[in-house]
Amino acid sequence: MIEKHIVLEDVDLLTFYGVNNANMQMIKALYPKLRIVARGNVMKVLGDEVEMCAFEENIGKLVTHCNTYNSLTEEDILSVIKGEGREQSLDSQAICYSVTGKAIVPRTENQKRIVEAFNSDDMIFATGPAGSGKTYLSIALAVRALKSHHARKIILSRPAVEAGEKLGFLPGDMREKISPYLQPLYDALEDMIPALKLQEYMEQDIIQIAPLAFMRGRTLNDAVVILDEAQNTTNAQIKMFLTRMGQNTKMIINGDLTQIDLPSSQRSGLSTALHILRHVKGISFVELNEKDIVRHRLVTRIVEAYDQYKKEEDLRRQAEKSETKGETSSTTVSEQKDFKN
Repeated sequence: MIEKHIVLEDVDLLTFYGVNNANMQMIKALYPKLRIVARGNVMKVLGDEVEMCAFEENIGKLVTHCNTYNSLTEEDILSVIKGEGREQSLDSQAICYSVTGKAIVPRTENQKRIVEAFNSDDMIFATGPAGSGKTYLSIALAVRALKSHHARKIILSRPAVEAGEKLGFLPGDMREKISPYLQPLYDALEDMIPALKLQEYMEQDIIQIAPLAFMRGRTLNDAVVILDEAQNTTNAQIKMFLTRMGQNTKMIINGDLTQIDLPSSQRSGLSTALHILRHVKGISFVELNEKDIVRHRLVTRIVEAYDQYKKEEDLRRQAEKSETKGETSSTTVSEQKDFKN
């Protein structure tokens, strides 16, 4: 008889143990020769050494399954421990899995290019219209890197710029004031990481969400760093952000150049960066379009309608400028004739 303590690391305990400890009760029933006591993330096991080795190996497999799929059912437990039930197969294109166990995969060719760029380069600029999956896909890649231990932390940032309206002075402490700007990032994370595990990650600063201004002075190592809504950065801000890059770090910069909320007197830092860095080795540039929009089908139609309107407005302005130049030329010729007479 031996006694061993097995520590459950990097797993959501609520998911692993099951509702009302249902999963744990089933595991105990499958190992009647072992005495198993679970307290928090530590399992105290007493019993035969051979049985103990098999138990420890299978617990490791269950932890891996739970981390991968964000779920653990009785069928999963049977398939691992007794070789019964239906084996859940990995999707070959899956980046990671949602909290409901659904595979998160690139759904268009340009989204696949983002995944390929992340695998090959350390900095990626992804630009495109609203709804093309830039933010969601980037966070999925970051979660995968964290779970596979290729990164020790995830850092998400965006500039605190109102979308065409003034919000005034927001109530609450600093976290409550900036929360509305960062909510889209929380939404994506909550879809991929169980609530209690996400809270733990954030309390331990493994996942950090902060406004762009809070990045100054930092060196970001061993991390996946995502800048969202980069079209609303100034030249100084985006340069500051890009130069935070440390060792073993990947950066993804997302933006939509058709939705710039900066004052008209300021040029988008993203636009400038795309021009300046276009030939720098080690940086990938992926441009998404209306075909990559994965929201409701009406979003695609709305974006196309606005693009068509912009083209028509540009043509109208050009025509007006041409007419104005023509009138000016005619007036000048007439004035010259009058002067000669």
